[in-house]
Amino acid sequence: MLTCIAVDDEPLALKLLEDNISKVPFLEWKASCRNAFEAMKVLQQTRIDLIFIDIQMPGLTGLQYIGSLKTKPLVIFVTAYKQYALESYDLDVVDYVVKPVSIERFIKACNRAKELHELKVTKHLPAVGHPVDYFFLNADYSQVKIMFEDIIWMEGLRDYIKIHLKSSKNPLLFRTSLKVVEPELPAFKFIRIHKSYIVAIHNITSVRKNSLSIHDLELPIGETFREAVAKLVRRS
Repeated sequence: MLTCIAVDDEPLALKLLEDNISKVPFLEWKASCRNAFEAMKVLQQTRIDLIFIDIQMPGLTGLQYIGSLKTKPLVIFVTAYKQYALESYDLDVVDYVVKPVSIERFIKACNRAKELHELKVTKHLPAVGHPVDYFFLNADYSQVKIMFEDIIWMEGLRDYIKIHLKSSKNPLLFRTSLKVVEPELPAFKFIRIHKSYIVAIHNITSVRKNSLSIHDLELPIGETFREAVAKLVRRS
């Protein structure tokens, strides 16, 4: 499944995007945004694989927003303006679809995104029989190896993250973000519970409606992430 959002300042166009997304079985709609600033908030809180976005929007255009992203999801521009097509491809987008959009043309763009996503995932899969159980982070001109099993929980602090480890009395501090680190973590071992917290699932000792515990430590569960935590509990 590709998680996706729709971004358009026109309510009718946004509703049409939602309807089209609902018809594609490999898309999972996460949110609809009226402008790029709303999209920023969603991407800070949720891992998104694909963005459907208009170009001409007040405050910040789609081109400006996508161009500002250091790490960006797959992007499909959906717009009434043909003249920005060449400029958009400089941003390495998946497709450029001109309104009005037929469902056939929409599905064609989605299939292209799916193919690119699968290529990306396959490229990062470990060799069979050799599962990756670590990742590296930059710190003071060196690469620090972090073992997945050593992680208790992670905390996002603006431009930094703090990683609490079993093997270290003091947490390690790195200049990066949870959004950048999260894709490196195996989903069956870790869960995002808050815009500021990722925890190792095997360290969770109890779960409440608005918080969970890791032994004596209690961490809040953000409203956006409650359903994911509830699914984890139901699956257990």
